[in-house]
Amino acid sequence: MAAAAYRLPAMDQDFLLGDTTRGLRFQLEYQKAEEHLREWGVATTVIVFGSARVRPGEKNGWYDAAREFARICSEEGGAKIAHNGPRQNVIATGGGPGIMEAANRGAHDAGAPSIGFNITLPMEQEPNAYSTPDLTFRFHYFAMRKMHFAIRAAALVVFPGGFGTMDELFEILTLRQTGKMDDNLPVVLLDSAFWKSLVNFRHFADTGLVAAKDLDLFGFADTPRQAWEQLLRRGLKVPGAKA
Repeated sequence: MAAAAYRLPAMDQDFLLGDTTRGLRFQLEYQKAEEHLREWGVATTVIVFGSARVRPGEKNGWYDAAREFARICSEEGGAKIAHNGPRQNVIATGGGPGIMEAANRGAHDAGAPSIGFNITLPMEQEPNAYSTPDLTFRFHYFAMRKMHFAIRAAALVVFPGGFGTMDELFEILTLRQTGKMDDNLPVVLLDSAFWKSLVNFRHFADTGLVAAKDLDLFGFADTPRQAWEQLLRRGLKVPGAKA
């Protein structure tokens, strides 16, 4: 009875954390977050990506801009709808500091819930203080975290960031380009000067590596209000808006 083989599978951590049960762990990471999101009536999200290293009060203004954008989105996008109706355009971030904190904070300012999709890292990431506790998750697998970012996404706003931000941006653009995501999902990069100096997007098309029309998959904005208005122009749906 003391042998490992005799343990109930659900109580055997050595078994649950083994190589052969990786698929089961994938399923659990999907299902746990999915159940919480459904309980809160989250129908669609607006994803906000950006650097974890940005701090309030810095001269670039990125933190304050992310906070203001999330407040506008939460107030005007449908995230505050009561539980008897689906919540639309709920702010979703990676749950950590910097731009992520700012966006969750902006939703909090508006009295709306927001989501934090945290990831376990070698230097442990702690959730920021502003994502809604019942919607603050922790993932082991980047792949499952990215899937949850994508499956409810109605729009994407990307603030300046590092390698992680670039990875997330180009993953969404690839899903759009290949038709794996909604053709009407708008993508906006905030701070046009930063992005245009960082990446020569036109060079992709000029060298034939992407089609010219692929450059229309995203746009630029320089203020939170511009970002919100561009999302609307690009097809973001909000409750009560005229078709």
